[in-house]
Amino acid sequence: MNHLENLKLKPEQLRLVCQPEECPCTSTREITPLEGVIGQDRAMRAIDLGLNIQKFGFNIYVSGLPGTGRSTSVDRAVVELAARLPVPDDWCYVYNFAEPDRPNALRLPPGKGREFRRDLKNLLEELKLEVPRSFESKEYEEQRNEIMHYLQEARQKALNALQEKVAGEGFTLKQTPTGLVLLPSQDGKPLSDAEYEKLGPTEKDFFRQKQEKLRHDVSAMIRQVRDLEKEAKELVHKLDLDTGNYLLNHHFQELLQKYAELPEVAAHLDQVRQQLLDHIHDFMEKEEAEVVPGLKLPTQPPSFLPYQVNLLVDNSQAQGAPVVWESNPTYFNLVGRQEYRPHLGSFLTDFTLIKAGALHRANGGFLILQANDLFNNYFSWAALKRCLKNRAIRIEDLAEQFHLISTTVSRPEPIPLETKLVLIGNPYIYQMLFAWDEDFSRLFKVKADFDHRIERNPGGIKQYAAFVSRHCREKNLLPFDCSALGKIVEYGSRLVADQKRLSSQFASIVAILEEADYWARQTSAARVGGAEVRRAIEERVYRNNRIEERLREMVADGQILIDDRGAVVGQINGLAVLTLGDYAFGRPSRITVRTFVGKEGILDIERETKMSGPIHTKGVLILSGFLGERYAHTEPLTLSASVCFEQSYEEIDGDSASSTELYALLSSLAELPIRQDIAVTGSVNQKGEVQAIGGVNEKIEGFFEVCKLRGLTGEQGVIIPRANIQNLMLKEEVVEAAAAGRFHVWAVSQIDEGIEILTGVATGQRQPDGSYPPDTVNGRVARKFQKLNSYYTLSQRPRRSGRKPADRKRARIKK
Repeated sequence: MNHLENLKLKPEQLRLVCQPEECPCTSTREITPLEGVIGQDRAMRAIDLGLNIQKFGFNIYVSGLPGTGRSTSVDRAVVELAARLPVPDDWCYVYNFAEPDRPNALRLPPGKGREFRRDLKNLLEELKLEVPRSFESKEYEEQRNEIMHYLQEARQKALNALQEKVAGEGFTLKQTPTGLVLLPSQDGKPLSDAEYEKLGPTEKDFFRQKQEKLRHDVSAMIRQVRDLEKEAKELVHKLDLDTGNYLLNHHFQELLQKYAELPEVAAHLDQVRQQLLDHIHDFMEKEEAEVVPGLKLPTQPPSFLPYQVNLLVDNSQAQGAPVVWESNPTYFNLVGRQEYRPHLGSFLTDFTLIKAGALHRANGGFLILQANDLFNNYFSWAALKRCLKNRAIRIEDLAEQFHLISTTVSRPEPIPLETKLVLIGNPYIYQMLFAWDEDFSRLFKVKADFDHRIERNPGGIKQYAAFVSRHCREKNLLPFDCSALGKIVEYGSRLVADQKRLSSQFASIVAILEEADYWARQTSAARVGGAEVRRAIEERVYRNNRIEERLREMVADGQILIDDRGAVVGQINGLAVLTLGDYAFGRPSRITVRTFVGKEGILDIERETKMSGPIHTKGVLILSGFLGERYAHTEPLTLSASVCFEQSYEEIDGDSASSTELYALLSSLAELPIRQDIAVTGSVNQKGEVQAIGGVNEKIEGFFEVCKLRGLTGEQGVIIPRANIQNLMLKEEVVEAAAAGRFHVWAVSQIDEGIEILTGVATGQRQPDGSYPPDTVNGRVARKFQKLNSYYTLSQRPRRSGRKPADRKRARIKK
């Protein structure tokens, strides 16, 4: 079986070492630091398109695994573009005099919002000084006194005329708290009640008739006085308006001229001017009200709230378009909120309590969100979609929809939205949104897909070195020499388990860089070498492999049954990978197969106990197809077999053990022992081709550690799919053992190759008559199927019923 030696891999195939001549420099100080990102041309082109196209729905979903430079790349691209864009406008909320519960939104050029707020604030402060001064001036008092003097003269003249007429008719006009009263009089003196009673009926009727006629004159005089008072009041009001107009015109003429190019602002100023004019006396000091004699209550101060400005977005200090990272995208942090203040046991709000959200601050620029943060907050995604679809930001009270009783709330005018949204997340969230959210594809038309791998070629290695150089300078790390860079390149290949590619998840690379720098400084080294990088990697493994070591201890103590010597029929060492957070390791598992007479087929004990996933079940079912294709050409298969992962107490999934199970099944059928010093991994199809699997490095290293624990014999090793050779980046310890001939790795592409390595018996090719050579694996399996068929056929023959064996014997004798 010399051809099997060709299946054994050479040590240089187990790990692609970065040679010194591949390094572009002898130290990171000699290479220019990296600018931009490595190997993400596809993603960066998508980001560039999404940021620059100004059409509806061209928001960007940045897809990729954490640590691939998504956030850094987005930040650099967005900040660079934003610096070239104009500064967006300011936004203010002002009082709506027509509908007070619907504040108006005003748009002003950048920096004008702060000026507008300051102008109105200064206006109020000046009016508080000038209005009282004007209304207390000598000119105002003289004009007001003239009006009041005119009123008094006219009122007295009317009263005198009425008194003369009343006196001529024998009456006296008396003023009481309830009004004017006509009293009968004689000789100019009013009659008392007693004197009036002494009058005769004729005289009383005379006075009564006269009194009725005079009452009309009194009423007419009262109406005349009221008209005079009304006229005087209108004159005073006109005087106040003229005085107020004089004051306001002086101030508002300048403001209207300043904001003439902003029609909405000018219209609001006109409303403010009219409101101030109508309430000009609010600037006057009010006297305390006396509710009862001796008790005065302070008057409620006038509210100047309607004349204030709520500067919602202030871009006066901005340079370029805004770039907003919202790390806590709650509903209110995104769309803004309306706060409340306590008042007499209740809560009140107004337009000055409206607070901006991230969408307001990013309006006219860019908003960047992390998908995980967004979907961890209730209502945020729905609110964000609503704003994007409507192209407007509407601030609403979230609790309103849960109120059982309708309450009065403020409804600010929506603000137009002109924001480019960048959502950063993993590919799984993207697929879920695309499949289940009908709005997602319309709102996010650009996908920037970050790859977690880049090509390992001279260009990629040079970029890796440039990245290390940049990080060393940014974080003040020691320079890395050529050997250290080589180890970093090899570590990048190990992360993606590919000799032809490097990892672009730079978060893991950065951790090793900083740890290697630490270990170098511990020895007072001037630079970081390969030994420090190797130690950083080993220390990282040591911090995380406690569970792995405990499992190996259980193997050493015999609690977990694993053989690494001898040969056993129907028993083989399989390999699995356990993942614990950011650390994965290989774990050998004993797989056993038992075959016997029956037609139940292959029984997967894991499936029957619901401890296997669908992919593992599929792998087991494929075995039946392989057996049928190879051994059931002339007659059907008669087989009952059980397959079991011994001492497995967790769910098993994946098809990487399907070839392992097939080897054990063939061993049981052929009654050929399998070498226990070899572990196997690999998927198989119905044609017997061994297919690639994942975690090949961890699986080989897991079995290597078990063998090392019990002592390397020089015969131990692992069989892997040939398609996985490119994925080998084994630990240097394993490569060194292979170079010394103490451990081996075989790569196979067919089941026939693997079974020969495991049993030492040739597989055997099918003869023209359909049979196999008798002393081969296939020949033994074919004979076993023939036996199983004959045993099963014999067991299924019908027996005669109703007679005992002795009765049948007597019947034959009698006959």
